[in-house]
Amino acid sequence: MKIVDVCAFYTPMGGGVKTYVERKLAAAPATGTEIVILAPGMDHGVQHYGPNARIVTLPAPRLPLDRRYRYFNDATAIHQALDRERPDMVEASSPWRSASIVAEWKGSAPRALIMHADPLSAYAYRWFSAIASRETIDRRFDWFWQHLRRLSQSYDCFISANASLTARLNAGGITNVATNPMGVQPGQFSPALRDEALRTEMLARCSLGPDATLLMGIGRHAPEKRWPMVIDAVIAAGSRHPVGLVLIGDGRDRARTVRAIGGNPHIHLLSPLTDRLQLARLLASADALIHGCEAETFCLVAAEARASGVPVIAPDQGGAADHCTLGARYRAGEAASAAAAITGSIAGLPGLRHAAAVQAHAVRTMDQHFDDLFAHYASLTGGLRHAA
Repeated sequence: MKIVDVCAFYTPMGGGVKTYVERKLAAAPATGTEIVILAPGMDHGVQHYGPNARIVTLPAPRLPLDRRYRYFNDATAIHQALDRERPDMVEASSPWRSASIVAEWKGSAPRALIMHADPLSAYAYRWFSAIASRETIDRRFDWFWQHLRRLSQSYDCFISANASLTARLNAGGITNVATNPMGVQPGQFSPALRDEALRTEMLARCSLGPDATLLMGIGRHAPEKRWPMVIDAVIAAGSRHPVGLVLIGDGRDRARTVRAIGGNPHIHLLSPLTDRLQLARLLASADALIHGCEAETFCLVAAEARASGVPVIAPDQGGAADHCTLGARYRAGEAASAAAAITGSIAGLPGLRHAAAVQAHAVRTMDQHFDDLFAHYASLTGGLRHAA
């Protein structure tokens, strides 16, 4: 089977999608699957990841709101690339323009839309939840649901990474949804990487001693990640218990994040880490991961925390909530609720970490996700080769 993934969210400087794509490039050939990623880039290019795995870039403009990313705007170029590749299965990973371009392609290969993004949670619900219910917001944004319903007529399936998103898609009239949770990169995250000396060092960077609680936050600085809200919660919790926050990431909202910190010595910013082992060591050495975004479709970093034996404190909506099997949920977007979740968890964190370490081996891996995904695609293609 040959899969072409029209991946609008891929960028070499990206986060979760980049990790997902690069693992897919490794996992697919091992199952006898050929994989081609079509990604927006500066110019035409091909990067090989083995004989049956490659990234093909097509020239595309930069996204104005985040110039690390580019966006597909040339339907003809994508259609010509699909014609050249002759895939058995086509994926789109953005519900916007690239999904429409793939829907318009004249080839006969089955199509899947992977919901790597939840735009209503990232934007509309976040903007208007203080004045309207989700049901009211959905009615006001019915144009988006109409768009998805139109796409569903051209796609053989939508792939959702969590049950709550599947339920919302079903309620919105999308009936061909398959729930397939993603997973962590195998063999990379482990409780065995916990380093008490590193934990002490990180707390020292937060101007705190080893008796304090070390929280870790990981993710790009963007409005939907809600880092200022997380910072407010940590500062409030810190007024009752010594709490340090190490926040790893960067992005267009960094200045707002820095303003929220306001010089507080107990919050330490780190740039994004390209060394995944270093990231795994830092994560395993935390007392808990804290996350602020309710728009996650899976929340890879929360899964990585669970695989590291680290409890998760996260909002009660979106993909991150699925990973709070050990930890605490708080009301999405509410700093006071997040602060209460932090303070309510502190006394029990040693026991929670022990339980999380015991369960870490059972965290789903990306390879398990891909095994299920490719099996589902095989059922759609009927074993045909070069159907397009």
